[in-house]
Amino acid sequence: MKKILAYNILGYEKEFVLEWAAEHPDVQVDFNDVELHDDTVDLAKGYDGIDYRQRSMLSETPDLYRKLRDFGITQLSLRSAGVDSCNLKWAKENGLTITNVPSYSPEAVAEMTLTHALNLVRHIPQFQSRMAKNDYIVEGLRSRELSEMTIGIIGVGRIGSTVAKIFKRFGARILGNDIHENAAFRDLVTYTSKEDIFKNADLITMHTYMSDENYHMIDKTQFAQMKPSAFFINCSRGPIVNTDALIDALQNHQIAGAGIDVIENETEIFNQSFDGDIPLKEYTKLKAMDNVFLTPHVAFYTDIAVKNMVKQSLDDTLKLITGQTTEHTIHV
Repeated sequence: MKKILAYNILGYEKEFVLEWAAEHPDVQVDFNDVELHDDTVDLAKGYDGIDYRQRSMLSETPDLYRKLRDFGITQLSLRSAGVDSCNLKWAKENGLTITNVPSYSPEAVAEMTLTHALNLVRHIPQFQSRMAKNDYIVEGLRSRELSEMTIGIIGVGRIGSTVAKIFKRFGARILGNDIHENAAFRDLVTYTSKEDIFKNADLITMHTYMSDENYHMIDKTQFAQMKPSAFFINCSRGPIVNTDALIDALQNHQIAGAGIDVIENETEIFNQSFDGDIPLKEYTKLKAMDNVFLTPHVAFYTDIAVKNMVKQSLDDTLKLITGQTTEHTIHV
């Protein structure tokens, strides 16, 4: 009987792990609630396959990957689209095949992007701030409608194209930028440069993957190119945006507002609760601004998306440990 260990299973994932295990009675599936790191890698000993999900790096050295190899493990399946928690070079050097879940639910993230957009465009955070002080005056917060706006999408892949479809239905003009221009999306977006998007878009939304090349893709220079009336949304990966530059842009009125679902160093606070101050001071600053709409990395958090993340990653794990292949392999 093949044995799979799933690391860091959260409460909302457990039902789908148990469901998958019931569907595969010839496979032993065990799980825990800890992340895969140097101090927990020994738990993998005796297993054929490993499934994991986390936002922090597995290890700062190759030793973890060597240990997995020595345990006879030949794969790592991530329950996420992003693979930046894994050092792909070290994994390859130690014979580990990496898989991810590239399309657990584009609709989930696209819907959250629309949620952020409507909250910003309709000035909901400002209205709530006024109402909290029993101020019900609407003067100064008149909204535009999406049909008269230009939407800029950085990263027109599965999620970005789904976002484009949604805004297109509202009658918005869509500008897009991607490393590879997909001809199938040309009826949805007008491909152009990032600089053109920064200059002309009324709302800019990020849907890129995380990589060394994309680190701080949005920094002071990029915010300075945006309209003072523009809104900025990030529902992709935190480190693609320089948080200090974002805060400066908001404080200096370089942009009109921001919707943030992901942020740098988010593991310091997300999925935790605090009685007093939080350790991520930048987030405290953003929380104090009434032109910012915040959610704690929950764009993916729907029943369909979580089910797909769990079950597809386990499917890939089983395929690889039984000598099959999967289209979700990350090639280095």
